[in-house]
Amino acid sequence: MNTNGNIYTIVYTTLIVVVVAGILAAAATFLKPSQQANIKAETISQMLQAAQFETAGLSNASKLDKYAEEIECAFVIDASGAKVRDLSVSRDNIQLIDNLKAQNYAIAGKGGYETGLPVYILKNGVTIIPCYGAGLWGPVWGYLAIEPDGCTIKGAYFDHESETAGLGSRIKDDPAFRTQFCGKKIAWGQKPSFEIIKGGAPEGQENAIDAITGATMTSRGLDAAINTWLAAYEPYFTAVKTTEEE
Repeated sequence: MNTNGNIYTIVYTTLIVVVVAGILAAAATFLKPSQQANIKAETISQMLQAAQFETAGLSNASKLDKYAEEIECAFVIDASGAKVRDLSVSRDNIQLIDNLKAQNYAIAGKGGYETGLPVYILKNGVTIIPCYGAGLWGPVWGYLAIEPDGCTIKGAYFDHESETAGLGSRIKDDPAFRTQFCGKKIAWGQKPSFEIIKGGAPEGQENAIDAITGATMTSRGLDAAINTWLAAYEPYFTAVKTTEEE
């Protein structure tokens, strides 16, 4: 075959592409279990941090151990707040719902609640729920830990994909921002039920915190994400609060 001809070039290029594609596909298949394990461990770490457990320095295995030690039960609810199925909390088969983008799409009214809304209840009675939305440059998400009364926030943890370093990224990096959530109340039945307010939350307002200075759009996005998901969970928590009062 003429090595200087077009046919040789096309055949050679095709073979190289096929070989490289095969190597990449094999590598992706080989690494997928490790990637999934890392995602599960990171999700669990964020949930535990929201509930005020320290996870810094823990290995993936230790994070799973801690979760299995602290979790009482986990399940999925529908739009009415009714439980539709359980999630395994066994150490060897921990089930999570961590594809929050799909749930957010459903919550926004574009597809029903086929994916379901996860509820994680710890042995100390604290309930952990997720939230997800859009920041300035990409998605923002996180977890709220709610006390057994169904309205007091024990803690929160947030993360982001690409918010501005030193500004919007502070939803994750600044402990002082997250600490503001501790002890605040969710005002079920009000719209919004929680607020992140630019310029500072009014003194005495229990369902509001201060926005991050210089990160207006990220703060607004997180505010919208929290309230969108709280609205979705309201039927469940309203039922919990009513049951406790009875």
